[in-house]
Amino acid sequence: MIDRSLLRHIDWVLIGLLLLNSIIGVAFIYSSSHYLPGKYFLRQMIWIVFSLLALFLFLLIDYKALVSYSVYFYILAVAILVGVLLFARFVAGAKSWIRFPFFQIQPSELTKIVLILLLALIFSKFRLDYMSWKKGLLSGAVTAIPVFLVALQPDLGTALSLVPVCLGALILAGINRKTFVYILIVTLLTGVVAWNFGFKDYQKQRLRTLISPSKDPLGSGYHITQSKIAIGSGGFFGKGYRKGTQSQLRFLPARHTDFVFSVIGEEFGFLGVVLAMMCFFLFLYRLYQSIGFSGDRAGVYIVFLVAVMITFQFFINVMMVIGLFPITGTPLPLLSYGGSSLLTNYLGVSLVLNVKMRRFVFV
Repeated sequence: MIDRSLLRHIDWVLIGLLLLNSIIGVAFIYSSSHYLPGKYFLRQMIWIVFSLLALFLFLLIDYKALVSYSVYFYILAVAILVGVLLFARFVAGAKSWIRFPFFQIQPSELTKIVLILLLALIFSKFRLDYMSWKKGLLSGAVTAIPVFLVALQPDLGTALSLVPVCLGALILAGINRKTFVYILIVTLLTGVVAWNFGFKDYQKQRLRTLISPSKDPLGSGYHITQSKIAIGSGGFFGKGYRKGTQSQLRFLPARHTDFVFSVIGEEFGFLGVVLAMMCFFLFLYRLYQSIGFSGDRAGVYIVFLVAVMITFQFFINVMMVIGLFPITGTPLPLLSYGGSSLLTNYLGVSLVLNVKMRRFVFV
């Protein structure tokens, strides 16, 4: 059980900002999907309650214990990803989900939390002025395995979102220029190999569409074109809540998931986008501020990598909907519909809270 004295150190402001952004997400999920069967906004609210419960349950376990068992969690996560590839059914063209009687969950999302814990374990005892190549190779290897397995599903967006977590750990460890150049070369070579042997035709077409979406406005360029129209038509003040033509008339695809940011821009305009981003930036600021409240090296890595994970997803989604990044299916953290993504972000924040509340406890 948790020591009651630790409750005084819970960051309620961070929890409040977490819930604020989640509620904003529910509002726009309702606006963009209230006419669809399934009641997505109600499902999202249930996931918020469940995720909040998981957040507080996670606080009962000392993060040091989670870090110490992270190798076993990692082995289990990899085994589940292999099982998903072998036995899961295709949903929306990918084998990414495990189905239960009343819900389904995406293991690749939860793998992000496991990877953060394992990287914290790898680097927690690192005290040299430079990062050894062995540490860099090991961290790259443990990241490459789930990246490869998730890419095979195929879920390129989630696979790519694991990479910044590893890069964040390497940067925090003090990666030198030579090692960085090696990583860059390997990344470029991997990209060439993936383009020629790994990417499917529709994935290549998405990259081509990024350069010129007008060449295929009714095909691969449709998503980006409609997203730009939605955001641009909102003007400064927007068209009003539930009055966006692109979203309400169903021109905008995936409006309650990947393109919920476009709905915000259309219905509340530039002003609404700025306010929504300010709420999210306050949340991110509180996360990064929490790095200074870590009691040990493992805690520093956990807080920093959770912040990097959420920041990366946010900026990739925003760049995606305005046409500066290929469509990868990366959801907007806390705002897009999706139980697995929401749960992962809540568990990540729970780790941050866990580190902060135990910063005065030394074992």
